[in-house]
Amino acid sequence: MQVGKYFTIKDFCTCTNTYQKYTKEINCYPTNLKLTISALQALSQFILEPIIDCFGKDKFQLTYGFCSSDLRKYLDKKDPLTGIKNGRIDPARDQHMAYEVKKNGKYYCERLGAACDFLIIDEKSDRIVEWILRSHLPFDSIYFYGADRPIHISYGLQHKRDIWTFTAKGTPTRKGIESWIELAKY
Repeated sequence: MQVGKYFTIKDFCTCTNTYQKYTKEINCYPTNLKLTISALQALSQFILEPIIDCFGKDKFQLTYGFCSSDLRKYLDKKDPLTGIKNGRIDPARDQHMAYEVKKNGKYYCERLGAACDFLIIDEKSDRIVEWILRSHLPFDSIYFYGADRPIHISYGLQHKRDIWTFTAKGTPTRKGIESWIELAKY
């Protein structure tokens, strides 16, 4: 199923390293299909397509897309060989689970919307963030992990244009990105 001009639902659901490692054990697709697909389509249309149209599809790499409840369980586990956690996710905030619903009937992320992580090959991520801000894309959140790392971006109902970076220990901060925060205000 196509999700926008450049991606299929499979692209969003199978791009993570953890899924690649445990393919046979993980159902990577959404259960709340209609709403989650709609959120991924909006993320594609309003955020990813303008980025790709500027920098090129051949340079765009989706590194983390949709997170199913099965994938979430595997991200929380440690790799049996290395003892290192498979990944990390903050379902209550990061919007990777889109409109997926817990057993109690509540959304994993009450903010709703959808998120992905991506990079542009041969481009520094800080340059991409700056382009996003100057292009006035209606994002919800950007997480900047470093110039040589993927960018997390989300699109949802709030259009907060919130930007975070992280300390070496992984603590969210806004230190060092004050000029971006000012640009994000429009």
